[in-house]
Amino acid sequence: MNLEIDIEGWPDHDWEGLANRVASAAQQVAPELANPRLVTSMLFTSDAQVHELNREWRQRDKPTNVLSFPMLERADLVHLDPDEPMPEMLGDIALAYETCAREAADKEIALEDHAAHLVLHGLLHLAGHDHEISDEDAEKMEAMEVKALALLGIDDPYSAINS
Repeated sequence: MNLEIDIEGWPDHDWEGLANRVASAAQQVAPELANPRLVTSMLFTSDAQVHELNREWRQRDKPTNVLSFPMLERADLVHLDPDEPMPEMLGDIALAYETCAREAADKEIALEDHAAHLVLHGLLHLAGHDHEISDEDAEKMEAMEVKALALLGIDDPYSAINS
């Protein structure tokens, strides 16, 4: 998978490197993401921009930490021939800086670790995983996130929630 990354209004850090490391970990827990034809656009931006996107595309008039906009159905993704020459747009992800920073502070974790979790969460949504369908789907997606984050050396973000 190839990432096209834009960074607007986030503090100096190697966000592009972080996103690429997360994508590599995501491919280990969701192999369908390893298809070299896939392209994902990722925007690290402000609450105001994410609020606008959330209002326009999801009819929710508030900012949120991460938005994902899949462009492939899961069935098409898992059957995508990796040997074809044409790239395929998997989808778009947008992360809101102020919300991410506030959540990281509230959880007393590094912004980089929280951003990694949210990038991963967005990528799994683009791959067709959805925690809102059922408890079983939520548990499956959570387990994938925990495994991928562990590959990155990041603690289980759900351990405090689930204990």
